[in-house]
Amino acid sequence: MPRKIIIDCDPGQDDALMLFLAFAAQDELEILGVCAVTGNVPLEKTQRNICILSDIVGNKTVPMFAGCDKPLETEGATAEYVHGEDGIDGIDIFDPVTKLESKGAVDFIIDTLMSAADNEITLVPIGPLINIATAILREPAILPKIREIVLMGGAMREGGNVTPSAEFNIYVDPHAAKIVFECGRPIVAFGLDVTHQVFTSAEVLDRISTIDNPVAKASHDLLSFFGRYDADKYGTEGAPLHDPCTIAYLLKPELFALKSCNVRVETQSALTMGHTAVDFWGVTNEPKNTQWAYQVDRDGFFELLIERLGRYRA
Repeated sequence: MPRKIIIDCDPGQDDALMLFLAFAAQDELEILGVCAVTGNVPLEKTQRNICILSDIVGNKTVPMFAGCDKPLETEGATAEYVHGEDGIDGIDIFDPVTKLESKGAVDFIIDTLMSAADNEITLVPIGPLINIATAILREPAILPKIREIVLMGGAMREGGNVTPSAEFNIYVDPHAAKIVFECGRPIVAFGLDVTHQVFTSAEVLDRISTIDNPVAKASHDLLSFFGRYDADKYGTEGAPLHDPCTIAYLLKPELFALKSCNVRVETQSALTMGHTAVDFWGVTNEPKNTQWAYQVDRDGFFELLIERLGRYRA
């Protein structure tokens, strides 16, 4: 039976690749809904982007929802300098056929979880954790319904990508991240330690370019744009595919090495706001609240991604 998931995202080119991977896995994953949140670009654009990406994959059944447009307490941040003014620069922006549902994302998350059995639904948030934290604050009774939270965010050995110690998704709303990491449900976290092991390359782009369907074409164009900023920043050929790690884990968990750790989020220090303190060696004796991903089979990851992109029709 397919695993039931709710995707929460802020597209973003790597969010787009995550969605492409998820929609090519309908035998394994039942996507109950896709929610947008402010993040890589403001909500006005991320909510439009999920509808554009829905059109590209030919989705007719999975509903799209708009969520929170600002963090719980901080001013937040966006990342047009990485993703471009539209967030999914690299492809043409168009008025999508897919329309947003009238219900908001937070209400959708709450209603869906409240009508589910205990431990039934997996949440896959790959942007700032504002929608998820807001849902928890508004209705704590949803927590037993959550099977697992598989998220992209945080950093340990790699340091931060928006400040010296903070990864972008956690930095945008550290208070929301603190709520999620301390919610008591099983968490699997894919931070920069592992996502920086799956940089794209010319060889990967060449392989994607040989696939004859619109999703693969969009993937190639998105990654070609996305790689410009990160290639210069990191001295690599391409960009790290942060967000698709979550779906790759759900499809092939054996690709990743995980360690049970305590993770706490800094919410007070001006210097290290949004830092994820990952107790990798168990020095604090604090309860282990997170399965922290620290290693990935890069070749296996890209084999999975390219094979799934090939499943879409020409």
